[in-house]
This record gives sequence, C-alpha cells and structure tokens, in this order.
Amino acid sequence: MQNITIREATLADMDILLQFEQGVIAAERPFDPTLKDEHINYYDLNEFITAPNIYLALAELNGQVIGSGYARIETSKIYLKHRQYAYLGFMYVLPQYRGKGVNKLIIQALKNWALKQGITELRLQVYNQNAPAIKAYEKVGFSRHMIEMRMGL
Repeated sequence: MQNITIREATLADMDILLQFEQGVIAAERPFDPTLKDEHINYYDLNEFITAPNIYLALAELNGQVIGSGYARIETSKIYLKHRQYAYLGFMYVLPQYRGKGVNKLIIQALKNWALKQGITELRLQVYNQNAPAIKAYEKVGFSRHMIEMRMGL
C-alpha cells in the first residue's frame, strides 16, 4: 500500500490505542478460554508511550491510524549469549487493511528501533491456533522456537 507512514505513538493517540487493544483482545478470546469474560485490558498504554525502553509504533494511511505494535527491551536469561532482546506485542491492524503489508512495515520499524538500541534478537508470542498471524510473522523472518504448554487444575 502506498502512503503508509510509521510514527511513534503519543498520548494524543490514546483513544485509538484503547480501541486497538480491545481489537487484540477480541481476536484472542477464541484462542484463550482463561481470559475473563468481562471487559479487560492487557496493556499499560501510558507506560508504552512514556517508557524509554519501549517503542510504540503506529501505521498511518492518509492521516488515519490503521495499525500498531510495540517493541520492549527485556533482560535475557543469564545463560544466553545476548544480554537483552526486544519483545514485540500489541500487533494489530484494522481488518480492512490486513494482508496488505502493514504488519511488515510496523515490524520493520520496530526492528530498526531495536537495532539502534543495540538489540540483536526479536521475540514475540502468538497463539498456536492463530494461523494467519503465524504466517504473517514467518513471512517477515520469525521462526517457531518453543511451545508453551498449559494444564488446567
């Protein structure tokens, strides 16, 4: 798509960010029966905007925000070669713009930011049943590494 720009989120974007957060939650509910049924929030969006170790990127098309994603610098386990990595999350694109390369542009911006911070690895989590998301992440270079397993008691 042409005319898509990536910019850093500001507090003025809070309304659309809250809408996107609910979009993420709605998309993930079918994959996770452990989520509470009532209204929930995943993220501290104020922190995402103000913390120096987080870059919250927004994709805009003709002035309309159409996608989001963040990179947060995390400390690695002490036995790993790299001291830190960037965890990606809040990956959301409005339904009408999915499959058009928006996610790729957001991830590239997050990758560029992480590289400037001296980070050499990106990580993210995706539900095993979310085949479209897995395909999109693999398309931009991610590979499956570890499977998280759960058991309800």
